[in-house]
Parts: sequence; structure tokens; C-alpha cells
Amino acid sequence: MVDEQLLPVRDEIVAALKRDREEALAEYFSIVQGRLKRIVNFRLDYRLSGRVSESDVIQETYVRAAKRIDSFLDKDDMPFFVWLRLEVNQKLHEIHRHHFGAEKRDIRKEIKLGQANESGKTSMALAAHIVAQLTSPSRLIERAEQISILEKTLADMNELDREVIALRHFEELSNIETAEILKIEPSAASKRYLRALKKLREIMETAKGHHGS
Repeated sequence: MVDEQLLPVRDEIVAALKRDREEALAEYFSIVQGRLKRIVNFRLDYRLSGRVSESDVIQETYVRAAKRIDSFLDKDDMPFFVWLRLEVNQKLHEIHRHHFGAEKRDIRKEIKLGQANESGKTSMALAAHIVAQLTSPSRLIERAEQISILEKTLADMNELDREVIALRHFEELSNIETAEILKIEPSAASKRYLRALKKLREIMETAKGHHGS
């Protein structure tokens, strides 16, 4: 991380937004755009690959943020990046709901994922990215089956530990940002991350063994 660390403190951002919110939002959004793309890459349901572009999600998030900037100004102590991350996740929720809505012909039926969980769940996102690291199967159904198996294992992890792994290891957030999002002390977030990372490595080693057999 380099450029994103240049983001000013909240007070400076608030002052700039009050002077000229359009210009300030454009400037600060551009600074953290790379970080937001990592979040989209991790959180966007893998089944939407080829249907929803990362760039479109970022652009739609920018439009959404521009309309809702007052909601950031109304939050007394939320860091600007944490607020933007919330906006990204709200946009992803809308996209997932649109594509996987109960009344729509969804992708789960197309690839016959019998027990697929709700889109955007951390366990599925983790499973999808771990499978992508282990193998690159050409057939979507084969990949989906591997993800489904691994997802069940990850679901057995403590929920908070899963989120810490997702935020620190895959979204690459700082320990302070992770603690802010999870509403826990930074020291607790750090300890959980180390413990959860060890567990994740064990799970990945097991997954590698199953893949190789």
C-alpha cells in the first residue's frame, strides 16, 4: 500500500467536502480506488464473473457515494475509507440481489448449485479465492463443487475470525481499519488475525491434499 496511505485525516476530508464536495470526493476517491477494487474483487460473487465488471461496480459506487455524502458527514467519527467500503458493500448487495433474487432466473440454477448460500457471504468469498489459488479448472461446475465443499469447512470457523481473515488477508485492510469495522479493540483484532491465519493455513493445506489426491 502506498498512495492510499496519503489519504488525509477525517477532519481535513470533512473540511474539503464542505468547501467543494464534488472536487473533494473525486480527489479522495481516486486515492483509494485501488483498495476499493480489491474489496470488489474479493466480495463480488464469483458466479458473476463475465457478467459484472469490477470497473462498473466502482463507478456505480462513486455515483452512489456522491449522492449520499451527507451520510458520511453525519457520522461523527467514521473514517472516510471505512465509509466508502460500506458504500461498496451496499452496491454489491444490490447487484447480488438483482442477479440472485428469488423471482429471477439466477446463475445458481444455471450451474446447478444445489445448496448455495446467500450471495456475498464471507465463507463463499473465502472459498472461491482459495480454490482459485489452488487450481484453475476450466469448467464452472467443477469449480463450484470445489468451492461448495470448502465453504462448508470455512463455515465452521468462528464468524469473527472469518471476517478478520477476509478484511486483513484478502481486502488488505489495516489492523486499525479492521478493528473499526468489527467494533473491537485493535489488540483483539491483531490476536484474532494471527489465530485465524493459522487456522486458514491448515484449511488450505487440507484442501491442497484433497485436490492432489
